[in-house]
Amino acid sequence: MAPNQIASISASLIPFLEHDDANRALMGSNMMRQSVPLMKPESPIVGTGLEKQVASDSRVLLNAETNGLVTYVDSEKIIIKYEKSDDEKLVSFDPDEVVYDLIKFRKTNQGTCINLKPIVNKGEKVKKGQVLCEGYATSNGELALGRNLKVAFMPWKGYNFEDAIVISEKVVRDDFFTSIHIDEYSLEVRDTKLGMEELTSDIPNVSEEATSDLDENGMIRVGAEVKSGDILIGKITPKGESDPTPEEKLLRAIFGDKAGDVKDASLKAPPSLKGVVIDKKLFTRTIKDKRRRTEDKEHLKNLEIKYDKMFDDLKRTLVEKLYSILSGKTCQGVFNDLGEELIPKGKNILRKY
Repeated sequence: MAPNQIASISASLIPFLEHDDANRALMGSNMMRQSVPLMKPESPIVGTGLEKQVASDSRVLLNAETNGLVTYVDSEKIIIKYEKSDDEKLVSFDPDEVVYDLIKFRKTNQGTCINLKPIVNKGEKVKKGQVLCEGYATSNGELALGRNLKVAFMPWKGYNFEDAIVISEKVVRDDFFTSIHIDEYSLEVRDTKLGMEELTSDIPNVSEEATSDLDENGMIRVGAEVKSGDILIGKITPKGESDPTPEEKLLRAIFGDKAGDVKDASLKAPPSLKGVVIDKKLFTRTIKDKRRRTEDKEHLKNLEIKYDKMFDDLKRTLVEKLYSILSGKTCQGVFNDLGEELIPKGKNILRKY
C-alpha cells in the first residue's frame, strides 16, 4: 500500500498533516469537503502533491487524448485535430477533428455552479494528457479550493475576538471569495374544481412594469435581472363567486369581469434573492393535439433519415478500410459460426457496397 493512501483524499490534501492535532485535522478535512467553487480560484502555494491527481480524477476537466493542434476555441467548445499514424487512421472510425463541448453554468445538487473555461488558444500544440480547460474549483489543472491571502495573527481593536476574522475591503471588492449559486424554482398548473389555472402575463391588479419581463406564457425572460418580490412565473387561478366588496366592484368596473373571476397565484422571488435568469423550461402533459402529433412524426422521420445516413457513411468507410487492406489478395475462405461457407476459397476480393 502506498504511504499516501493511509489517510483519505481530503485529509491527504492538508500540508504537514503529521504535525496536526487529530481533532483539528478532522475539522480541516471536513471544511475542505464543504468548500464551494470560487469565481476566481487559485491553486495552493503550499500543497501535498495530490492536488493535480484529485482534479484529474474528478472527471470534470477535459484532457488531450494524444498530441494534436487546436483548430478552434470559443467559450462553449474546443476543436482539436489529433496526430495519427497511418495504422491508427486505418483502424479508427473517429473523425480527424474532435469537438469538446464545455459545460456552461450547470447546477449541481448542492446548488453551486459548474462553468468550464478554455485555457488553450487556437493554433496551440497540445500534448497527450494536457488539461484543456479549467473551472469548478480547479486552476491550471490542479485542485483550487480557495485563495492565497496574506494573513496576520494579531489582535485588532477587539474585532477578531475568538473565532471572528477581519478582512480587507479589497477582498470583497475584487471578488476574492465570491461564488456563483444557482437556484431552481418551479410552479405547477392544476385543474381545480372551479376551473383550470392558467399561465399568463395578464395578471389582474398588477402593473405593466411588474410584468414587463414576462413572456406570453407568463415566464420571466432569460437574462432578466431579478430582485426580491419580482414575479418569476405569472399564474392566475379561478376563485369562487361571493358578494363583492366595494373595492372589487370598482376593479370590475375598471378592468372588467376578469379581475373578479380570477386571483393572482404567481410565483415571486423570495426575500434577499438577487440574480440573473439563465434558463427556463415549460413542461406540458403528454396529451397531444393533431398538430403536435404531426410535428412529432416529422421529427422522428428526420431522425431516421439522419441516422440512416450516418449508418451508410460508417458502412462505406468500413468497406474502404477493408478494401485498402485486402485489395489484390485472394480469399482463403470465410465461414460463419455454423460452418457454412460464405466466401469460397480462391475468390478474388472486390470492392462492393
